[in-house]
Amino acid sequence: MNELVNIAEGILKSCLDAKEGESVLVVTDDSRREIGEAFYDASKNLGCEGMILIMKERTVNGEEPPKVVAEAMKGADIVIAPSAKSLTHTNARIQAAAAGARVATMPGITKEMFSRGAMTADYNEVEKLTDRITAMLTTAETARIEKAGKVLNLSLKGRNGVPSPGVYKCPGKCGNLPSGEAYIAPLEDGSDGEMIIDGSMVGIGKLDAPLEVVVSGGKLRSVTGKKSENLDILLKSEENATLCELGIGTNEAAVLNGIILEDEKVYGTVHIAFGTNTSFGGTNKAECHMDGIILEPTLYLDDILVIKDGKFMV
Repeated sequence: MNELVNIAEGILKSCLDAKEGESVLVVTDDSRREIGEAFYDASKNLGCEGMILIMKERTVNGEEPPKVVAEAMKGADIVIAPSAKSLTHTNARIQAAAAGARVATMPGITKEMFSRGAMTADYNEVEKLTDRITAMLTTAETARIEKAGKVLNLSLKGRNGVPSPGVYKCPGKCGNLPSGEAYIAPLEDGSDGEMIIDGSMVGIGKLDAPLEVVVSGGKLRSVTGKKSENLDILLKSEENATLCELGIGTNEAAVLNGIILEDEKVYGTVHIAFGTNTSFGGTNKAECHMDGIILEPTLYLDDILVIKDGKFMV
């Protein structure tokens, strides 16, 4: 436990700039209680006003926490959320950031991930690349992903890129930890084509066989492949089926391990997601937010080649 607390202290200081006297709210669930308690103890060690709320594990990524948790989040200087399911794209997170909280969400975090992989990155370098790719997303009107003969086109017109560099030191800043991605909400009716998802997929984990998705009018029309039945929730409604995110991994230390928190940060990967995107500039509110990782993709923003077979070209 002491090792977890020491690492948690480092995260609070280096990534969230926790200062003596600030209020730090830890939001966790039964499955991540040990990690949550490490952050609670770490916040007290740093002279902060530490608090912890432990809730029942959510059912899917993007499900809202209880109202009492959402209200508490708005009153804290720092919110850190190690949990099994993601709170990143919830109204609770949006409202906490709008109230000035610095928020770090850690969906799927494990004790092993604390001391290896993405958490060990040089976050100064991660931040530089993330900011550069975010600026390109903001200026681009279109994106095109190519993989194994499949092509997926996305409209980005009028939408802004969002950085998640793993450094959240100013009021209202928020994102994942560990981190390292730039992402954007494509237009909800502006995606068409086919794509291979071959890294990992929320609802399945690390893939040992690829999935194939067909998208038209911004909606997922079919998903086939091993364990694709685990994704039936995506076809339950138009909102759940909406292609809601394009993301680009920018963390050279990240390792593909079947946990989406780290998988979507893997350097040179692209991910697409279906479901809610209201927390980062979109208009779609669904029952879920489910990401799929594409390994060694080729990506164009407008006509600029950004990634070729998993290698950055910019």
